[in-house]
Amino acid sequence: MNLITTVLAFLLALGPLIIFHELGHYFAARLCGVKVLRFSVGMGKVVWSRRFGRDQTEWAISVLPLGGYVKMLDSRDPDAPSLTPEDEQREFTRQNVWRRIAIVAAGPFANFILAIVLFAGLFMYGIAEPTTRIRPMPETTAAWQAGLRGGDQVTAVNGKAVAGWSDLNWEIVSSAIDKRDVRLEVERQSVGSLDLVLPASSFEGMDADADLLGAVGIMVARPLPVLGKIMPGGAAERAGLQSGDLVTSVDGKPTSDGIVFIEAVRAAGQRTLDVKVMRGGREVSVKVTPERDAATGHGRIKAEVALAPDMVKVASGPLDSVSKAMRKTWETSALTVKMIGKMITGEVSLKNVTGPITIADYAGQTARIGAVSFLIFVASISISLGVMNLLPIPVLDGGLLLYYSLEVLTGRPLPERIGAYAQRLGVAMLVMLMVLAVFNDVARLL
Repeated sequence: MNLITTVLAFLLALGPLIIFHELGHYFAARLCGVKVLRFSVGMGKVVWSRRFGRDQTEWAISVLPLGGYVKMLDSRDPDAPSLTPEDEQREFTRQNVWRRIAIVAAGPFANFILAIVLFAGLFMYGIAEPTTRIRPMPETTAAWQAGLRGGDQVTAVNGKAVAGWSDLNWEIVSSAIDKRDVRLEVERQSVGSLDLVLPASSFEGMDADADLLGAVGIMVARPLPVLGKIMPGGAAERAGLQSGDLVTSVDGKPTSDGIVFIEAVRAAGQRTLDVKVMRGGREVSVKVTPERDAATGHGRIKAEVALAPDMVKVASGPLDSVSKAMRKTWETSALTVKMIGKMITGEVSLKNVTGPITIADYAGQTARIGAVSFLIFVASISISLGVMNLLPIPVLDGGLLLYYSLEVLTGRPLPERIGAYAQRLGVAMLVMLMVLAVFNDVARLL
């Protein structure tokens, strides 16, 4: 069932994004007076088509679902029909360079517009996410050494207010990639406001695809370890643990939250634990002997433990939502470009190049979480699609924009012979990128 969900989510995410991208080219071409011969969803052999409109544009579905294209009237195409005097004025290469730039740039631009619309709608609706309260961390972590403590509520990063965990994560990761110190404004009970600095050196040697916050000791705060349902016949029931018990320590070590308690039980195997709980206002000591899970070797007691963090719904008004969406799209685009640049210079591992398998996996995961998570994922992929298509690689939109920029500077188009060589180079580069992406995808699965 998960495989079906993943495949459907992948198609539902990528399909509309490709269509929207090609619609950008299509409408720009129509506005510039260029005749469109075919609009295809998918690549390769056409399996279904219908013709509509004054120009009898062919709307088609092709056999390969990844990709799509808009075929315009182009005299360089060997299959192009003979041009009538009217068609000569509507042929793509006869348009001035600024119109050609507009038509080519409209595809990526459409992806950015779609991301802004999706983010704006989500910001207006409100996104539920964990608060910025931090769980206790080991004294050896960079977060502890910077002065952070469990229970601290981060209110701003580098002067920017953070309303939820996604804002906090975004600002810290951005600073880490830019190799900047992270200035944190926090609220601490009984102390008040504090200004702390997490130095850029804390992130040295870390891959950008790693859990950077977790690596330095910043994790979402979890609730106290209050026991929920006690399963019949389990170790918890035999030991006399009850629903509502608050676990305060295991073998003399404090349990600050549910994760600490679960980790202590798992690590024990079948060793008897001295568990202290608060029950009805008094402390009770209980001897618990976990059962050993045959598959993992971990201990288990068959009791539910509260783990869900405190959540906050972050919502904004219409104007603020559009402003935030535009800023989010711009910052995400800039971060993507920085990551690509650092991969080229070797500062970031090429393991960060992902392909369709990883995208499908994330699509399935976010779809199972809920509509909001899935739409955030779609908006993010739309931005990535726009950025990737603007890379100056021949056969991509960015390669064509590079040709036309040179034409603007020199006053004459790129020679066809050079363009043909560049096309072959571009295809080779895309094939190598795809092989690398699929290799990384498979490596992640393994």
